[in-house]
Amino acid sequence: MPKMKTKSGAKKRFRVTASGKVKVKQAKMRHMQMNKPKSMKRKAKGMTTMCQADERKVLRNYLPYSRKTRKAPKVAATQEA
Repeated sequence: MPKMKTKSGAKKRFRVTASGKVKVKQAKMRHMQMNKPKSMKRKAKGMTTMCQADERKVLRNYLPYSRKTRKAPKVAATQEA
C-alpha cells in the first residue's frame, strides 16, 4: 500500500504534542487590530489545543503519521524460582 501524504497546509498550521493533542494558533489576530479591544487581543495570543472532535479529523485526514497509537500497558513478568 502506498504511503499517505501529509497535507502541507496542515503542517504549517498544526503541531502535535507528546500526549497526542493538536496545538493551533488562536483566531482573530490576523488583521484589523485597531478595531479590537485590548482584552480580546490579549486572550488571542499564543497557542491553544483543539477540541477532541476536530482533533480526530485533523489527525486522521491531514497528519496521518503524527497520530499516537495506544499501546497496551506492559505487565511485569514475575519470575518464579
